[in-house]
Amino acid sequence: MTPSPRRRRAEAVAGLAATADRPPETAAASPIAAAREAPRLPARLRRLPWRAAAVGLASLLLFVLAWHLLTTYRINVYVRFANVPSPADVLASAEAAFSTSMFFSHVGMSCRRILYGFLIAALVAIPLGLLMGRFRLLREAVFPVSEVLRPIPAIAWVPMSIMLWPTNEQSIVFITFLGSFFPILLNTLHGMAQVDPVLVRAARSLGASEAATFREVYLPATLPQIFTGLTVGMGVAWVSLIAAEMISGQFGIGYFTWEAYSLVQYSDIALGMIAIGVLGLASSFAIRLIGRLVMPWSAAR
Repeated sequence: MTPSPRRRRAEAVAGLAATADRPPETAAASPIAAAREAPRLPARLRRLPWRAAAVGLASLLLFVLAWHLLTTYRINVYVRFANVPSPADVLASAEAAFSTSMFFSHVGMSCRRILYGFLIAALVAIPLGLLMGRFRLLREAVFPVSEVLRPIPAIAWVPMSIMLWPTNEQSIVFITFLGSFFPILLNTLHGMAQVDPVLVRAARSLGASEAATFREVYLPATLPQIFTGLTVGMGVAWVSLIAAEMISGQFGIGYFTWEAYSLVQYSDIALGMIAIGVLGLASSFAIRLIGRLVMPWSAAR
């Protein structure tokens, strides 16, 4: 028998009353459960860096093990490992190099050149990229020139830089500058192209000036792309620096590696290559760390 409409309304009202009279602890069960499970998330986040470090260390150990086996058994399968020094030979060369100050002088000279060239490139490329992204006339005037110069490799600039600058030191810094300048410029320009125009219009409607719009809208929105360009530019800067030091330098880790090749000291060649890799890794890590400090919202995602 179908219940009457009055009876259905009475049952609905009774159901709502029962829900309203439910004990508060039952309704709060879900927030309490969420609060109990909330501390687990930070613990997982704290374990993530250790997990990444463990995986990275394991991969490095596997790489060294493969290097040891290939050089110990002198594997020659198209790629020849007969003359490649073993990890033990490189370790012995490192101990001999670390016992004197000459190796550290080479490392310090390369780091100083990287610092000068990279900082000058960042100080020029970032403002120029911001202005090119904001003003179309400037972009149309500068972008074709940069695209013509960008594909020229750093090693091709060595003869020209020697003619341009009075000393080898200045020419090497100039080549390092060129290597890092174009990645920073292009990434900054790309970041400016991705700025949301709604944010710009909102700032203008609130009475923001051109300088305030750059400071409060354009620069924060472009920072992720800028730091990407800085990271890429640092890697290219090291490549350019080593090429310049091998050809025209008298000091530096690139010169150390090329001199070892000229003297047929294969262990020192491998030592120089490892030093270049470690220095490049440390430089990129420093840029990423600065990026996390400058952009805390990016690290929190």
